Amino acid sequence: MKPKFFHAAATFLVISVINATLSAAETLWTNPLVEQRADPSVTFHDGHYYMMATVPDWDYLEMREATSIDGLRTANPKEIWKRHEKGPMGGYIWAPELHFINGKWYIYFAAGDKENNWKIRLYVLENSSPNPMEGEWIEKGKLDVGGDSFTLDPTTFENSGKRYLVWAQANPKLKVNSSIYIAQMDTPWSIIKPSVRLSSPEFHWECIRCKVNEGPEVLKKNDRIFLVYSASGIGSEYCLGMLSAKADADLLDPKSWTKSHEPVFVSAPENNQWGPGHNSFTTLPDGRDVIVYHDRNYDLKSDPMVDKNRHVRAQLIFWKPDGTPDFGKPVPDGPYTGERN
Repeated sequence: MKPKFFHAAATFLVISVINATLSAAETLWTNPLVEQRADPSVTFHDGHYYMMATVPDWDYLEMREATSIDGLRTANPKEIWKRHEKGPMGGYIWAPELHFINGKWYIYFAAGDKENNWKIRLYVLENSSPNPMEGEWIEKGKLDVGGDSFTLDPTTFENSGKRYLVWAQANPKLKVNSSIYIAQMDTPWSIIKPSVRLSSPEFHWECIRCKVNEGPEVLKKNDRIFLVYSASGIGSEYCLGMLSAKADADLLDPKSWTKSHEPVFVSAPENNQWGPGHNSFTTLPDGRDVIVYHDRNYDLKSDPMVDKNRHVRAQLIFWKPDGTPDFGKPVPDGPYTGERN
């Protein structure tokens, strides 16, 4: 017969294992974070998360603030700018991004013309308030990238003391809908011309429904620059591709970049997640990397332009031994505990 202290020790061990397991499975957040928002951009600054996204009717800019990623689910959105009643900046309003540059806040976004929704161009707003939810947003005007053509999805990043703009644009000389371009910036609202084309749709997975490279986003890690972009149409075929370059390379030289021959993030029917795309990157306070994206929880069969059910989701990024990101699969709806999928 075993002594009583043996049973007590065994019971304590079991309880400890159970508690450790529950702790390890603690929910980080619940997906979807925000429903009926597309093209999400989440910025982490001074302990606060700020989120912007395309709203369903494409007519204004909103922002929400929280002290955690999960807090964005219940944060009250604030309308900070509304499209013009006529002329430029009066049409479709798409894909806003918030950036903190040289002590000021900037929002980069795409806007159409009131008389022509599809005359999409790039624009910039500026705010000197320490909190971007407060203060006055001043229109800095059109961000001229050269070539008066369909232009969208601007983002910006800094590397080795230089700031760059990356965006998507249609080139009338190319038989594709949009390509990815890059240029160095001289101010937060202007570039040094000419720009450089980094990527155009060429693989099958980039040309389903539409021949599209758009929504570029930059992730810096392991002395590398990863430029992740969205490809194909915006239905269930939507997916992410990736370019990569060494951080000390000439980023304005297309030869510095290597393009993945396969998509890096695609639909996961087994998880009821379809058309993941137009992402952004942020971090947890402990430094873990997070991808924020939109997708649908059903396989859309109708016109994706009129379906408003793209929802914002987030999950951790893992890293492969070769130093490249592992995005895994879009996770199922519900509590997310951070496990690799």
